[in-house]
Amino acid sequence: MSKFEKLLLKILSGKSDKNLSISDLKTLLIQLDFQERGGSGSHSVYKRKDIPEIINIQSTKDGKAKPYQVKQIREIIVAYKLSKK
Repeated sequence: MSKFEKLLLKILSGKSDKNLSISDLKTLLIQLDFQERGGSGSHSVYKRKDIPEIINIQSTKDGKAKPYQVKQIREIIVAYKLSKK
């Protein structure tokens, strides 16, 4: 199983929302064909042409992703049945 597949399963399980690093989340979004559109300050904004939602993420002080943002990304992955191409 690849690192991407392990990370995707970790997100889809919903058990590690509080322990996911922001760098892992960014890597996952890039591998799911999201493009970083920039952001201001600590925020990173991601967009994909065929998905109307815009993903806005920022890390906590310890470099972890915010749990509610991981949940939002999980909902988008499930709703659009996203996987690596």
